[in-house]
Amino acid sequence: MSASDDILRVEHLTMRFGGLIAVHDLSFTAKHGDITALIGPNGAGKTTVFNCITGFYKPTEGRIALQCGEPAAWDRLEELTASPKQSDTGRNGSLFLLERMADHDVAKYARVARTFQNIRLFRGMTVLENLLVAQHKPLMRASGFSIFGIFGLAPFRNAEAIAIDKAVQWLETINLIDRADDPAGDLPYGDQRRLEIARAMCTDPVLLCLDEPAAGLNPRESAELSELLIQIRDRHRTSILLIEHDMSVVMQISDHVVVLDYGEKISDGTRDQVKNDPNVIAAYLGVEQEEVEAVASEVGL
Repeated sequence: MSASDDILRVEHLTMRFGGLIAVHDLSFTAKHGDITALIGPNGAGKTTVFNCITGFYKPTEGRIALQCGEPAAWDRLEELTASPKQSDTGRNGSLFLLERMADHDVAKYARVARTFQNIRLFRGMTVLENLLVAQHKPLMRASGFSIFGIFGLAPFRNAEAIAIDKAVQWLETINLIDRADDPAGDLPYGDQRRLEIARAMCTDPVLLCLDEPAAGLNPRESAELSELLIQIRDRHRTSILLIEHDMSVVMQISDHVVVLDYGEKISDGTRDQVKNDPNVIAAYLGVEQEEVEAVASEVGL
Protein backbone atom coordinates (compact mmCIF):
# COMPACT_ATOMS: atom_id res chain seq x y z
CA MET A 1 0.00 0.00 0.00
CA SER A 2 1.11 3.56 -0.66
CA ALA A 3 0.96 6.59 1.61
CA SER A 4 -2.20 7.66 -0.19
CA ASP A 5 -3.97 4.68 1.46
CA ASP A 6 -3.49 6.21 4.91
CA ILE A 7 -6.56 7.09 6.94
CA LEU A 8 -4.55 8.35 9.92
CA ARG A 9 -1.13 9.97 10.16
CA VAL A 10 0.42 10.57 13.58
CA GLU A 11 3.52 12.71 13.13
CA HIS A 12 6.11 13.60 15.79
CA LEU A 13 3.56 13.31 18.59
CA THR A 14 4.85 14.35 22.01
CA MET A 15 2.80 14.57 25.22
CA ARG A 16 4.27 16.01 28.40
CA PHE A 17 2.67 16.19 31.83
CA GLY A 18 4.84 18.68 33.66
CA GLY A 19 8.30 17.12 33.71
CA LEU A 20 7.01 13.69 32.65
CA ILE A 21 7.25 12.79 28.96
CA ALA A 22 4.49 10.22 28.40
CA VAL A 23 4.94 10.05 24.60
CA HIS A 24 8.03 11.22 22.76
CA ASP A 25 8.30 12.02 19.02
CA LEU A 26 5.95 9.23 17.94
CA SER A 27 5.10 8.78 14.24
CA PHE A 28 3.02 6.04 12.62
CA THR A 29 0.23 5.59 10.08
CA ALA A 30 -2.95 3.51 9.88
CA LYS A 31 -4.34 2.36 6.53
CA HIS A 32 -7.90 2.41 5.26
CA GLY A 33 -9.62 -0.87 6.05
CA ASP A 34 -6.79 -2.20 8.23
CA ILE A 35 -6.66 -3.31 11.85
CA THR A 36 -3.72 -1.49 13.42
CA ALA A 37 -2.65 -2.60 16.89
CA LEU A 38 -0.81 -0.34 19.33
CA ILE A 39 0.93 -2.55 21.86
CA GLY A 40 3.59 -2.36 24.55
CA PRO A 41 4.23 -3.04 28.24
CA ASN A 42 2.18 -1.31 30.94
CA GLY A 43 3.01 2.38 31.14
CA ALA A 44 4.28 2.54 27.55
CA GLY A 45 2.00 5.48 26.69
CA LYS A 46 -0.61 3.68 24.60
CA THR A 47 -3.72 5.15 26.23
CA THR A 48 -2.12 8.61 26.15
CA VAL A 49 -1.80 8.25 22.37
CA PHE A 50 -5.48 7.27 22.16
CA ASN A 51 -6.45 10.25 24.28
CA CYS A 52 -4.56 12.55 21.91
CA ILE A 53 -6.14 11.01 18.79
CA THR A 54 -9.68 11.21 20.20
CA GLY A 55 -9.38 14.75 21.53
CA PHE A 56 -9.29 14.06 25.27
CA TYR A 57 -5.75 15.44 25.46
CA LYS A 58 -4.17 18.29 23.51
CA PRO A 59 -0.70 17.10 22.44
CA THR A 60 2.30 19.16 23.49
CA GLU A 61 3.71 18.79 19.97
CA GLY A 62 2.89 16.99 16.74
CA ARG A 63 0.24 16.56 14.08
CA ILE A 64 -2.58 14.02 13.97
CA ALA A 65 -4.30 14.03 10.57
CA LEU A 66 -7.29 11.95 9.49
CA GLN A 67 -8.52 11.65 5.91
CA CYS A 68 -12.01 10.67 4.81
CA GLY A 69 -12.72 10.36 1.09
CA GLU A 70 -10.41 10.15 -1.90
CA PRO A 71 -6.61 9.75 -1.42
CA ALA A 72 -6.06 13.04 -3.27
CA ALA A 73 -7.37 14.84 -0.18
CA TRP A 74 -3.93 14.31 1.39
CA ASP A 75 -2.54 16.82 -1.14
CA ARG A 76 -4.19 19.59 0.88
CA LEU A 77 -2.60 18.63 4.20
CA GLU A 78 0.21 21.18 4.27
CA GLU A 79 -2.15 23.98 3.24
CA LEU A 80 -4.56 23.00 6.03
CA THR A 81 -1.72 22.84 8.56
CA ALA A 82 -0.59 26.35 7.63
CA SER A 83 -4.11 27.68 8.16
CA PRO A 84 -5.88 28.16 11.52
CA LYS A 85 -8.64 25.73 10.51
CA GLN A 86 -9.42 22.34 12.05
CA SER A 87 -10.63 20.72 8.85
CA ASP A 88 -10.89 21.10 5.09
CA THR A 89 -13.70 19.61 3.04
CA GLY A 90 -13.36 19.49 -0.74
CA ARG A 91 -14.69 17.59 -3.72
CA ASN A 92 -12.37 14.64 -3.11
CA GLY A 93 -12.95 14.27 0.61
CA SER A 94 -12.24 15.75 4.01
CA LEU A 95 -9.11 16.27 6.10
CA PHE A 96 -9.12 16.79 9.85
CA LEU A 97 -6.36 17.92 12.19
CA LEU A 98 -7.43 16.04 15.30
CA GLU A 99 -4.96 17.78 17.61
CA ARG A 100 -6.93 21.00 17.06
CA MET A 101 -10.33 19.48 17.81
CA ALA A 102 -12.30 18.89 21.00
CA ASP A 103 -13.29 15.31 21.79
CA HIS A 104 -16.96 15.81 20.84
CA ASP A 105 -15.95 17.33 17.49
CA VAL A 106 -13.57 14.43 16.78
CA ALA A 107 -16.52 12.09 17.23
CA LYS A 108 -19.12 14.24 15.45
CA TYR A 109 -17.25 15.62 12.46
CA ALA A 110 -14.20 13.38 11.97
CA ARG A 111 -16.32 10.29 12.78
CA VAL A 112 -13.86 8.68 15.17
CA ALA A 113 -15.57 6.36 17.67
CA ARG A 114 -13.98 5.01 20.82
CA THR A 115 -14.45 2.44 23.56
CA PHE A 116 -12.64 2.50 26.90
CA GLN A 117 -10.81 0.01 29.13
CA ASN A 118 -13.76 0.09 31.53
CA ILE A 119 -17.13 -0.72 29.98
CA ARG A 120 -19.33 2.38 29.76
CA LEU A 121 -22.72 1.08 28.76
CA PHE A 122 -25.95 2.60 30.05
CA ARG A 123 -26.57 -0.33 32.36
CA GLY A 124 -30.16 0.58 33.25
CA MET A 125 -31.20 0.95 29.60
CA THR A 126 -32.12 -2.05 27.51
CA VAL A 127 -29.69 -3.58 25.07
CA LEU A 128 -31.69 -2.09 22.16
CA GLU A 129 -31.86 1.36 23.79
CA ASN A 130 -28.07 1.43 24.11
CA LEU A 131 -27.81 1.14 20.33
CA LEU A 132 -30.54 3.70 19.72
CA VAL A 133 -28.97 6.32 21.98
CA ALA A 134 -25.82 6.07 19.85
CA GLN A 135 -27.94 7.35 16.96
CA HIS A 136 -29.26 10.40 18.81
CA LYS A 137 -27.78 12.86 16.28
CA PRO A 138 -29.90 11.81 13.25
CA LEU A 139 -32.89 11.18 15.51
CA MET A 140 -32.68 14.67 17.03
CA ARG A 141 -32.44 16.25 13.60
CA ALA A 142 -35.43 14.26 12.36
CA SER A 143 -37.43 15.23 15.46
CA GLY A 144 -36.95 18.93 14.73
CA PHE A 145 -35.20 18.97 18.10
CA SER A 146 -38.32 17.62 19.83
CA ILE A 147 -41.46 18.94 18.13
CA PHE A 148 -41.72 16.29 15.34
CA GLY A 149 -40.96 13.56 17.87
CA ILE A 150 -43.53 14.77 20.39
CA PHE A 151 -46.29 14.67 17.79
CA GLY A 152 -44.98 11.55 16.02
CA LEU A 153 -44.72 13.24 12.64
CA ALA A 154 -43.51 11.39 9.55
CA PRO A 155 -39.87 12.66 9.46
CA PHE A 156 -39.28 11.37 12.98
CA ARG A 157 -41.15 8.08 12.46
CA ASN A 158 -39.06 7.34 9.37
CA ALA A 159 -35.78 8.15 11.11
CA GLU A 160 -36.80 6.07 14.12
CA ALA A 161 -37.57 3.08 11.90
CA ILE A 162 -34.15 3.39 10.23
CA ALA A 163 -32.42 3.62 13.63
CA ILE A 164 -34.24 0.57 14.98
CA ASP A 165 -33.41 -1.39 11.83
CA LYS A 166 -29.71 -0.55 12.20
CA ALA A 167 -29.77 -1.50 15.88
CA VAL A 168 -31.46 -4.83 15.11
CA GLN A 169 -28.90 -5.62 12.44
CA TRP A 170 -26.08 -5.09 14.93
CA LEU A 171 -27.83 -7.15 17.59
CA GLU A 172 -28.08 -9.98 15.07
CA THR A 173 -24.40 -9.55 14.22
CA ILE A 174 -23.33 -9.89 17.87
CA ASN A 175 -25.92 -12.63 18.59
CA LEU A 176 -27.86 -10.58 21.16
CA ILE A 177 -31.18 -10.15 19.35
CA ASP A 178 -32.87 -12.38 21.96
CA ARG A 179 -31.66 -10.05 24.74
CA ALA A 180 -32.82 -6.81 23.06
CA ASP A 181 -35.28 -5.92 25.83
CA ASP A 182 -33.04 -6.92 28.75
CA PRO A 183 -31.12 -4.32 30.77
CA ALA A 184 -27.59 -4.02 29.39
CA GLY A 185 -26.21 -4.44 32.91
CA ASP A 186 -27.67 -7.96 33.07
CA LEU A 187 -25.52 -9.22 30.18
CA PRO A 188 -22.45 -11.39 30.77
CA TYR A 189 -19.19 -9.46 30.64
CA GLY A 190 -18.18 -10.67 27.16
CA ASP A 191 -21.58 -9.75 25.72
CA GLN A 192 -21.27 -6.28 27.23
CA ARG A 193 -17.92 -5.84 25.49
CA ARG A 194 -19.41 -6.75 22.11
CA LEU A 195 -22.48 -4.55 22.74
CA GLU A 196 -20.20 -1.59 23.44
CA ILE A 197 -18.44 -2.13 20.11
CA ALA A 198 -21.79 -2.45 18.31
CA ARG A 199 -22.92 0.81 19.93
CA ALA A 200 -19.80 2.54 18.63
CA MET A 201 -20.46 1.15 15.14
CA CYS A 202 -24.00 2.59 15.19
CA THR A 203 -22.37 6.03 14.85
CA ASP A 204 -20.98 4.99 11.42
CA PRO A 205 -17.33 5.73 12.25
CA VAL A 206 -14.54 5.81 9.69
CA LEU A 207 -12.06 4.98 12.47
CA LEU A 208 -12.93 2.76 15.43
CA CYS A 209 -10.56 3.08 18.42
CA LEU A 210 -10.74 0.21 20.92
CA ASP A 211 -8.90 0.42 24.24
CA GLU A 212 -8.16 -3.15 25.43
CA PRO A 213 -11.36 -4.74 24.11
CA ALA A 214 -10.23 -8.25 25.15
CA ALA A 215 -9.48 -7.29 28.77
CA GLY A 216 -11.15 -9.72 31.16
CA LEU A 217 -12.41 -12.07 28.44
CA ASN A 218 -12.02 -15.84 28.54
CA PRO A 219 -10.63 -17.69 25.48
CA ARG A 220 -14.07 -18.30 23.96
CA GLU A 221 -15.07 -14.66 24.38
CA SER A 222 -11.73 -13.51 22.93
CA ALA A 223 -12.35 -15.68 19.88
CA GLU A 224 -15.83 -14.17 19.45
CA LEU A 225 -14.34 -10.70 19.75
CA SER A 226 -11.69 -11.44 17.12
CA GLU A 227 -14.37 -12.73 14.76
CA LEU A 228 -16.44 -9.55 15.28
CA LEU A 229 -13.49 -7.23 14.60
CA ILE A 230 -12.55 -9.10 11.42
CA GLN A 231 -16.18 -8.85 10.29
CA ILE A 232 -16.20 -5.09 10.96
CA ARG A 233 -13.02 -4.71 8.91
CA ASP A 234 -14.05 -6.94 6.02
CA ARG A 235 -17.79 -6.22 5.69
CA HIS A 236 -17.94 -2.60 6.73
CA ARG A 237 -14.45 -1.52 5.62
CA THR A 238 -14.09 0.33 8.91
CA SER A 239 -10.51 1.05 9.93
CA ILE A 240 -9.70 -0.14 13.45
CA LEU A 241 -7.03 1.09 15.84
CA LEU A 242 -6.73 -0.95 19.01
CA ILE A 243 -4.71 -1.15 22.19
CA GLU A 244 -4.45 -4.73 23.37
CA HIS A 245 -2.43 -6.82 25.83
CA ASP A 246 -3.83 -10.16 24.62
CA MET A 247 -1.17 -11.14 22.10
CA SER A 248 -3.25 -14.03 20.77
CA VAL A 249 -5.86 -11.49 19.62
CA VAL A 250 -3.25 -9.08 18.25
CA MET A 251 -1.38 -11.72 16.29
CA GLN A 252 -4.57 -13.25 14.93
CA ILE A 253 -6.31 -10.17 13.54
CA SER A 254 -3.84 -7.28 13.10
CA ASP A 255 -2.66 -6.12 9.69
CA HIS A 256 -0.17 -3.69 11.21
CA VAL A 257 1.43 -3.51 14.66
CA VAL A 258 3.11 -0.53 16.35
CA VAL A 259 5.05 -1.16 19.57
CA LEU A 260 5.70 1.45 22.25
CA ASP A 261 8.03 1.33 25.24
CA TYR A 262 8.44 4.23 27.67
CA GLY A 263 6.57 6.50 25.27
CA GLU A 264 8.77 5.80 22.24
CA LYS A 265 8.20 3.62 19.19
CA ILE A 266 10.51 0.60 19.19
CA SER A 267 8.96 -1.39 16.34
CA ASP A 268 6.50 -0.89 13.47
CA GLY A 269 5.52 -3.50 10.90
CA THR A 270 3.59 -6.68 10.19
CA ARG A 271 2.71 -9.22 12.87
CA ASP A 272 5.64 -11.45 11.97
CA GLN A 273 8.11 -8.57 11.80
CA VAL A 274 7.12 -7.30 15.23
CA LYS A 275 6.90 -10.74 16.83
CA ASN A 276 10.50 -11.51 15.86
CA ASP A 277 11.94 -8.07 16.65
CA PRO A 278 14.59 -8.32 19.44
CA ASN A 279 13.62 -4.86 20.68
CA VAL A 280 10.06 -6.03 21.27
CA ILE A 281 11.11 -9.24 22.98
CA ALA A 282 13.48 -7.27 25.22
CA ALA A 283 10.74 -4.77 26.18
CA TYR A 284 8.28 -7.50 27.12
CA LEU A 285 10.86 -9.54 29.03
CA GLY A 286 12.16 -6.45 30.78
CA VAL A 287 15.79 -7.01 29.79
CA GLU A 288 18.40 -5.33 27.64
CA GLN A 289 18.49 -6.35 23.98
CA GLU A 290 21.86 -8.08 24.44
CA GLU A 291 20.29 -10.39 27.05
CA VAL A 292 17.31 -11.45 24.94
CA GLU A 293 18.74 -14.69 23.62
CA ALA A 294 19.85 -15.96 27.01
CA VAL A 295 16.63 -15.01 28.86
CA ALA A 296 14.38 -16.26 26.05
CA SER A 297 16.16 -19.60 26.17
CA GLU A 298 15.66 -19.78 29.94
CA VAL A 299 11.90 -19.22 29.72
CA GLY A 300 11.49 -21.47 26.70
CA LEU A 301 10.82 -18.89 23.97
